[in-house]
Amino acid sequence: MALISVGTMAFDAIETPFGKVDQIVGGSGTYVAYAASNFVTPIQQISIIGYDFPQEELEQLKKRGVQLEGVEVVPDKKSFFWSGKYHLDMNTRDTLVTDLNVLADFNPVVPESYQGAEFLMLGNLSPNIQMSVIDQLKERPKLIVMDTMNFWMDIAMDDLKAVLLKVDVLMINDAEARQLSGEPSLVKAAKLILQMGPKFLVIKKGEHGALLFHENQVFAAPGLPLEEVFDPTGAGDSFAGGFIGYLAKTKDISFNNMKTAIIVGSACASFCVEKFGPNRLREVTRVDLEKRLAEFVQLVNFDIELV
Repeated sequence: MALISVGTMAFDAIETPFGKVDQIVGGSGTYVAYAASNFVTPIQQISIIGYDFPQEELEQLKKRGVQLEGVEVVPDKKSFFWSGKYHLDMNTRDTLVTDLNVLADFNPVVPESYQGAEFLMLGNLSPNIQMSVIDQLKERPKLIVMDTMNFWMDIAMDDLKAVLLKVDVLMINDAEARQLSGEPSLVKAAKLILQMGPKFLVIKKGEHGALLFHENQVFAAPGLPLEEVFDPTGAGDSFAGGFIGYLAKTKDISFNNMKTAIIVGSACASFCVEKFGPNRLREVTRVDLEKRLAEFVQLVNFDIELV
């Protein structure tokens, strides 16, 4: 059950209250691939990297069932680089440096071998790049999930709205939901956003969990209280990878199954934040995942009796 993942493969420099790394592999495509490969292979990656992207990272991804035919290598340019500093609450951060490098010229090409994939994850990239991938697919995937951010709402809202008409699931955080809809209430915001095209809306609330909206239904998933959060950088992308990976594995895109997929995505995100970069995701085993999912079940499991 092939899954196409479109996203960045990059370098990050990260400073949090718990430590600092000057250069570590990152990028939305990298996190999605590591998380999703726990559930489904192949992951058919579409991205762009420079001469400096480490060969050993590519080998690690291949071992996990990630196909790299759609990853363009630019021999004379550097990979995308982002640097950020997190505040004490770990939910707010300042972007210090964004060097687009190879990303400035990214025109994704969908390889012939990727045609026919049933699931498509559009990582947080320019809406034009996301649209280009959708347009190149000869058959519409069974499910298209899209991530975006406030930056694209600020500079490319019309293009973003055009992509929204083509996707099934939109993933954004609470601030972005308010910005996209112009509504302070998340319930009202969700109604307006669902009228823009997506059938499902996932609103991520960081450590406070996530909300899933579909028609008049809503599901609230808790965030797992973690003792140590080292680096939240790839949490949203790990969440997306776990979410779509689980749906691709089960081949069930009902609202009910998406509720489970949200918990699975949350479990992947909860691992991701435990170390810098994708380091923790590389180590996660099936047993780890099952144990973590059991912790989520315990969080919301209760008996109630009105006396």
